[in-house]
Parts: sequence; C-alpha cells; structure tokens
Amino acid sequence: MTRSFKTLDDMGEVSGKRVLVREDLNVPMADGAVTDDTRLRATLPTMTELADKGAIVLILAHFGRPKGQRNPELSLAMLTKPYETVLGRPVRFIGDCAGPEAVEAVATLQAGDVAILENTRFHAGEEKNDPALVAEMAKLGDFYVNDAFSAAHRAHASTEGLAHVLPAFAGRAMETELDALDKALGNPEHPVAAVVGGAKVSTKLDVLKHLVARVDHLIIGGGMANTFLAARGVDVGKSLCEHDLTGTAEEIFDAAERANCTIHLPYDVVVAKEFRANPPVRTVNVHEVAADEMILDVGPAAVEALADVLKNCRTLVWNGPMGAFETPPFDMATVALAKTAAALTRDGSLVSVAGGGDTVAALNQAGVGDDFTFVSTAGGAFLEWMEGKELPGVAALTR
Repeated sequence: MTRSFKTLDDMGEVSGKRVLVREDLNVPMADGAVTDDTRLRATLPTMTELADKGAIVLILAHFGRPKGQRNPELSLAMLTKPYETVLGRPVRFIGDCAGPEAVEAVATLQAGDVAILENTRFHAGEEKNDPALVAEMAKLGDFYVNDAFSAAHRAHASTEGLAHVLPAFAGRAMETELDALDKALGNPEHPVAAVVGGAKVSTKLDVLKHLVARVDHLIIGGGMANTFLAARGVDVGKSLCEHDLTGTAEEIFDAAERANCTIHLPYDVVVAKEFRANPPVRTVNVHEVAADEMILDVGPAAVEALADVLKNCRTLVWNGPMGAFETPPFDMATVALAKTAAALTRDGSLVSVAGGGDTVAALNQAGVGDDFTFVSTAGGAFLEWMEGKELPGVAALTR
C-alpha cells in the first residue's frame, strides 16, 4: 500500500546514529511496580529493530502531569528497570531530555544502546511546543521516530515539533495503528458499521456527526441510546438521558437519512429499578419501560438483529459499550455482540477496529480482545480520529 508517511523501512543506515523515539510509557503503577505493561510491550518492535541495526536509541516520553516542573515522583527513572525486563536488554537512564547534561550523557552511548530520557513534561516548553526546546532536543538525535499514536493528538515538542527539524519516520506501532485506522475509516471496504456506546451523547457528538457521513450502519448503545429513543418519543422512565439534546439527536437522524446511513437503536431493553449488581431485572419492549425503571442494557432480540447487521458488513469500528457493562448482568449485550464481531473477524469476513479505554476493557471482559483485527489502546487520539480531526503528531509525519 502507498503511505503518506515514512516508516523505519525508509531510514537507510542507522548504525551508530542517534535516533530519538517518542514512545508512550505512561503506564499505570502501584507501589513502584507497573500494573499493566501493555504500552511497554507495544514499543518492542521499534526498539528491538533499531537497536539490532546498531542505532543509539533514545526514548522520549512523558509520565503523569508534572506541568513543567521537576517532580521526582514522576521521574521516568522508576521505569528503567521494568522496561529492561520487558525489552530483555540493558536500558540506561539519562536525567534530562534536553540541555548540556543530556548531550554529555548521550555522547557516552555506544551503537545498539537503549536509553530512556527524563520526562519530557519536566520542561514547560514541551506542552507549548516551544521551538527553543525543540532545538535543544534535536541536538541529541540524527533521526526522529514517532511511535506513540496515543499522544499524536497533542502538538507538543516531542510529538510534533521534532518532526519538522529532524528526518521524521513512523515507528512500527504507529505504522500498524495508522494502517488499521485507514482500513477502518480512511479507505474501508463497504458496508461499514460503527458501534458507538457510552453514557452521554454530549461526549460523542462530533463522533456521531462525522460517522453518519462515513458508515452504512450506525449502532448506538449505552446511555446515549436513551437520548435517541427519547427523541423518537419513547418514554425512557428514569434512565440516564440528556433530554436537552433530543433536538441534536433529531439532527443526527436527518443527517443519517441524507447520507443513506441506517441508525440502529434497541427495540428491546433490560431494565431495573435500581442500578447495582444483579438487581431484579426484566426484558421489555422499549415502549414498555415503567416510570420508575431505567434502561441498563440492550435486549437479546435487538442483539440478535444487530448480529445480523454485522454479518452483512465488511468493516466495523467500535467505540464504547452497549450497556453498563461493568455491572452484571448489564454486560450481556456488549459481550454477545463482541463475540459475534470476533467470530466474523476470525472467519475473515470482517475487518474490526476498536478503541477507547472502556471498549478495550469490555472486549477483554468478553475474552475477544485478541480476536479483533486491531484494538487501539489510545483514548483521546482514537476519539479525535473518529471525529475526523487531524492529529498533529500524524500530520507532522506526512508533510
């Protein structure tokens, strides 16, 4: 496929060259230990390839929100050992990512060495994309590689600025992500379905407006489906519902009609009088929700109908659960539909791309996280991509 960005394949000889690689090492930690190393493992293809080719690999990353101040509790020094374990080779720590100390330390590294540079956000100029900081960082490298899609929606010095002053390339994780996203919405095979769930329409307005023009089927679940049902005159009882947005929901219905996009709402739902684990529930037609009941999941008949929709599609984009999946039994619809999508993907009839924190958790709960074509761990960047926004970190690689 022709790409609008350069990859590691385009770098040429890197032996003995210094390569600044922007990675996402912002992992969850407790008591000094990494509790989920997914993001660390995602860096392995790029790191291993560059180090094996003899590059001096310098990792740029942020951790937490130090807001331009040095904060020992947010130092990347504490990630050096865990990262060494994941990478399976020695990792040096360098106490700054710009300035004389960093220059001096980098000069002592040999071909094939890997080092983590101190938290980029210890510099106030990082989040401001300050050209002076970019210039100081650039002194440390001969090449720049961006491998952190999850930070690509930020125009920071280490995610965007450096791409304009050093030869810039996409790392393997970034390349995989961009290829998957292109298959999902850039140049997808039709029919395309999108599943959009979550609590509130207000947080996904831009996503919904963008998607109706791009997909053939828009499946709406979660609390946001209640707002669309209310816009259609359904009494949703005491369900979570943004009644002030029913007019906006109507606009989305109209836009979908103009674009030949079918919006799918549940016609049977699982309701309860209180929101807690395993309360008394009943499954009813959406027109039979009592005034003291709340909709907490999509019903089995609707899930079966939605499964049939997916069977006729070639591409699926998924963001957000169908119900209150963290609380049983309101994970049934999400799990059932995810299993259908996973089976179709395994059969080779569906390209399935999912992303967003809740979505990843829901797919893992269904035991199908590994069966989707691609699951993005990027939160904000994935959402902005679904909104059709240009991501500065990606755009900088393509210019």
